[in-house]
Amino acid sequence: MTTEELKKITATKIVDARGTACPGPLLEAKKAIGTIKSGDLMEVLSADEGTKVDIPKWCTKQGNEYLGTIEESGYFRIFLRKK
Repeated sequence: MTTEELKKITATKIVDARGTACPGPLLEAKKAIGTIKSGDLMEVLSADEGTKVDIPKWCTKQGNEYLGTIEESGYFRIFLRKK
């Protein structure tokens, strides 16, 4: 998805993991994914650089759909769809 398309997404669940370091954001995402239904969208907020790699890899392993990342000032917005 393009950055503009990602900015228009309204996520079912937003996980604010900006105060945690690796692997904290991934662990928070793993917990949160169980609270949403298949097809729902989740947004993970993280200031940890490694999360940009960890979340897409985890999505692939779990069969979820990684939609993209937006870089904001000092943090990342990472979007995924639960399959």
